[in-house]
Amino acid sequence: MSISVPALMGQLLIGLINGSFYALLSLGLAVIFGLLNIINFTHGAQYMLGAFVAWFLLNKAGLGYWWALLLVPIVLAAFGVLIERLMLKHLYKLDHLYGLLLTFGLALVLEGIFTHQFGSAGLPYNMPEKLTGGYNLGFMFLPTYRAWVIVASLVICLGTWFVIERTKLGSYLRAATENPSLVQAFGVNVPRMITLTYGFGVALAGLAGVFAAPIYQVSPQMGSSLIIVVFAVVVIGGMGSIMGSILTGFGLGIIEGLTKYFYPEASSTVIFVIMAIVLMVRPQGLFGQR
Repeated sequence: MSISVPALMGQLLIGLINGSFYALLSLGLAVIFGLLNIINFTHGAQYMLGAFVAWFLLNKAGLGYWWALLLVPIVLAAFGVLIERLMLKHLYKLDHLYGLLLTFGLALVLEGIFTHQFGSAGLPYNMPEKLTGGYNLGFMFLPTYRAWVIVASLVICLGTWFVIERTKLGSYLRAATENPSLVQAFGVNVPRMITLTYGFGVALAGLAGVFAAPIYQVSPQMGSSLIIVVFAVVVIGGMGSIMGSILTGFGLGIIEGLTKYFYPEASSTVIFVIMAIVLMVRPQGLFGQR
């Protein structure tokens, strides 16, 4: 088999793009699970909501992409706070299964509402003028917007890791997962911290939706087609592991891209095969703790 460098680089670029979304979404899931111990199956629907809010801002309010990057995370964070206060806070002392069932049901409701209103066909979202075009690197053509998504996602992921692992606020968050009553004794409002953490995780999903809107059409099913893969990424990286989610997200995106080039038939299952192997060898995930 002769290797076509432009085709190979093209698939690697697609893999990096997919990896950017895997990393952002699995990071939000890891943050939420790490503190709340809730398996947030609504994450795919919240990603879809982020894309739809960006579409509404453009078509109903005349606010373009850059405004959406600012406003969508705020709107989705507020939506997440509402869900946590009205629903999830009643489940913290129950088995994980209850949170999974609630968030799964909520995802189905949200997807059903948007499918009824907009149908299953996708809605176009124009990419910003400043990010159109691309660069001819000789061996491939690199679209500007896709390069922006990769770099911006990496910066956001590493910034989140730094805040959680290297700052005082992050130390409170990590301590609250181990001993919330002790942290509260030091004057920290743990319930408020939990609420804001869930809102932040949802905001990350909404931001990923804005990034995705110009690349993929805005559709009610865009989240459900991605969330299963994202959960596999989280399991492979280790439930609750921040750096595990980032490295595994980008790494599996690249592996998926390479598989599409060398063995396309396996591209839709390679991540799940890797998940099965990791679970057999290291059940807590590559970066998780027992």
